[in-house]
Amino acid sequence: MNKPHSDSGEFFVEFRDVWLAYNEELLRANHFAVEAIDLQVRRGEFIAIVGPSGCGKSTFMKLTTGLKMPSMGRVLVDGQRVTGPLKISGMAFQAPSLLPWRTTVDNVLLPLEIVEPHRSQFRHKRKEYEARARALLQKVGLGGFEDKYPWQLSGGMQQRASICRALIHEPQMLLLDEPFGALDAFTREELWCVLRDLQAEQGFNVILVTHDLRESVFLADTVYVMSKGPGRFVVRRDITLPRPRDLELTYTREFTDIVHELRGHIGAMRKTGTAIHQ
Repeated sequence: MNKPHSDSGEFFVEFRDVWLAYNEELLRANHFAVEAIDLQVRRGEFIAIVGPSGCGKSTFMKLTTGLKMPSMGRVLVDGQRVTGPLKISGMAFQAPSLLPWRTTVDNVLLPLEIVEPHRSQFRHKRKEYEARARALLQKVGLGGFEDKYPWQLSGGMQQRASICRALIHEPQMLLLDEPFGALDAFTREELWCVLRDLQAEQGFNVILVTHDLRESVFLADTVYVMSKGPGRFVVRRDITLPRPRDLELTYTREFTDIVHELRGHIGAMRKTGTAIHQ
């Protein structure tokens, strides 16, 4: 899993031997939430992280966005060491968490009211920002619902709006923590295609945490399997399926073979401990 480190601009995210204990007492006891994470993510790459509950996937996200600082090692994003919360990232979670008193378009605009430099320009640029939000909502299939309230939207529609909110400030990196886990299978697959198209058009990096192996293989360039805590990456699988990928691909032997391979790694890891595969 370890790769030679590079200071070139090829990599957008780098973890250099990162370990995290959640407090000093746990650190003294050598009790880590994640350990020995060495990772290089290319600019514009889509990676997915799968693994059992409690393995440290969400902790990895917090380290990437600067919400947590490593106990040891370094995290770099866009060539700069992460020392605090990043403004160049957007996040979406399993629960859309839309504010019920705001319309869909006003929910999407929320980050621009909070994050600089947009916050200080918001009143002056309100019309421009709103036009951007409405255009984004159109792209994800929410045309005609821009002025509806969250309670007037289905779960899938709310999640589309949540993704728009994460992208409205045009971040360089989108982090998704089980964003489609609560949706039915048909809606989930529709949103795979929405995300696929947005990322192909805009070229932002994506880090997706999911329990769904089909989802990871369909969307990602690279899938990482994380071991049960303390979390570390034990399997790295490049997904060389050609793009653009259509849903019909998910029914092919080539696709299902990769899904079964990943499932086999996870099953073996549970039975015999961890082994590194590349």
